[in-house]
Amino acid sequence: MRFQFVLAEVGHGLRRNLSMVVSVVLVTFVSLAFVGAAALLQLQVDKLKDKWYDLVEVSVFLCPTGSTMPTCAAGEATEDQIAEIGSVIDGELGSEVTRSYFETKAEAFEAFEERYPDGYQGTQLTEDDMQASFRLKLADPENFQVVSDVLSGREGVEVVEDQRAVFEPLFLALNRASLCAAGLAVVMLLAAVLLITTTIRLSAVSRQRETGIMRLVGASNLFVQLPFMLEGAIAAVVGSVLAVGGLWLGVRYLVTDWLKQSVDWVAYVGTTDVLAVAPLLVGIAVLLAVVSSVVTLNRYTRV
Repeated sequence: MRFQFVLAEVGHGLRRNLSMVVSVVLVTFVSLAFVGAAALLQLQVDKLKDKWYDLVEVSVFLCPTGSTMPTCAAGEATEDQIAEIGSVIDGELGSEVTRSYFETKAEAFEAFEERYPDGYQGTQLTEDDMQASFRLKLADPENFQVVSDVLSGREGVEVVEDQRAVFEPLFLALNRASLCAAGLAVVMLLAAVLLITTTIRLSAVSRQRETGIMRLVGASNLFVQLPFMLEGAIAAVVGSVLAVGGLWLGVRYLVTDWLKQSVDWVAYVGTTDVLAVAPLLVGIAVLLAVVSSVVTLNRYTRV
């Protein structure tokens, strides 16, 4: 009987403050959509790092003819210098390097022709224009500086390059986008809290007669406050479900069906990632509603 009464009061409150409830749903939807977008962006950054950091290599370019680097003053790297660099990689850097191979000028030219069959920016290069190099796969890509310190400045080495530098601007941009989305989410969540608080306060004020009668007949604080708490929670949960649905549709049609088909060599977030984030969004919505309700109702309905 009591449960039916609580449900009746919840339905009555939702109908009486329908416009405010719709506002709570929409604000919660937008704010949690930003929260979900920030979480998915961070997941995307992690996926890209896991995929690309496993592929990137350290390139140790050897001295070509005509280089102006001090380590190349003697001209093109000799066989003895190449052998010495190889022994350093296998010995001193053995714990840092999991795999290494030597790429000759001929192999570099063959790879160049496969990638640029019509020449690079209108210029057709030859095998003599290529550089021999060592390609290193590191056990931990973050330890590039250790490898660079050991190999840079050695005779026969022109430059040591970390391919991660190519991807860092992309990761930085995605991280900043994630932070922007998180910042907007915080602002929108604050707006949602204020709106939920206002909605519950108006509902409590408009039903002071009913709550007064309930107090007179001995109803507990929880029983008096429960209908208002459920109203806020229902509106917030509906907003969170809409946010999850919007994110799912966005990932499904914009990422999986469009972006992934256009650029298929990138690891993207998927609908399963949206479902993994969904409990977080629903939990945030319920927490916001409950906290806002308790703070407001303790003032207007407490016995």
